[in-house]
Amino acid sequence: MAASASSARSAAAAAASASASASERAYAEIRGLILAGDASPGTPLREEALADIVGVSRTPVREALRRLEAEHYASRTPGGRLVVANWDNDDVAEIFALRAMLEGHAAARAARRMTPGQLAELKFCNAAIEAAVAQPQPDIARFLAENRRFHDLILSASGSARLATMLAGLVEQAIVRRTATRYDQADLVRSAHEHGQLIQAFAAHDEDWARAVMTAHIRRALHAFQDASRSK
Repeated sequence: MAASASSARSAAAAAASASASASERAYAEIRGLILAGDASPGTPLREEALADIVGVSRTPVREALRRLEAEHYASRTPGGRLVVANWDNDDVAEIFALRAMLEGHAAARAARRMTPGQLAELKFCNAAIEAAVAQPQPDIARFLAENRRFHDLILSASGSARLATMLAGLVEQAIVRRTATRYDQADLVRSAHEHGQLIQAFAAHDEDWARAVMTAHIRRALHAFQDASRSK
């Protein structure tokens, strides 16, 4: 009897673990679609279709969608349908403001802790960005990938798990993608130049300089996004 009860508990625990794993997988993959821009704002989030894409049942997809709605990646239409969130101007401005504060702080911390190896990685990454934007037809996909890597390297150098968690909670990558696609070549070149200024601040281990450049970098991106949006 005791052995049977123990086996039942073990089976229940295994089932719960599998369900949690499936839900995490569904969450990560659906969130990835949104952040990559593959599911644009207003796209319906249908459980059955997403279950087929992710390769799980509808239950973990439903759990993942509840979490994504709570984190503002998804929202309800007046009719009650769940869709990819469409951030209005106030939402976008707030996301940029939070990024400026958090990434400015990360840059200041990184300036204190930056190693020669990390500085070399940043220089190599920005060289790839400069090459991507110097082409007659800028390579936006390469710019986005290397830009993400550049900012991730700074966050890593900051040595703050708390900052990493807070920034991960922002829906900034989708906004970054929408911003970059509205940049002209001068905007892209200016972004790479600002990265170069950050590298100079890190080389000097100057916290205030690094914070100021990062804050201005994020603020300029906001105004470039707003200007491009108004011109469309």
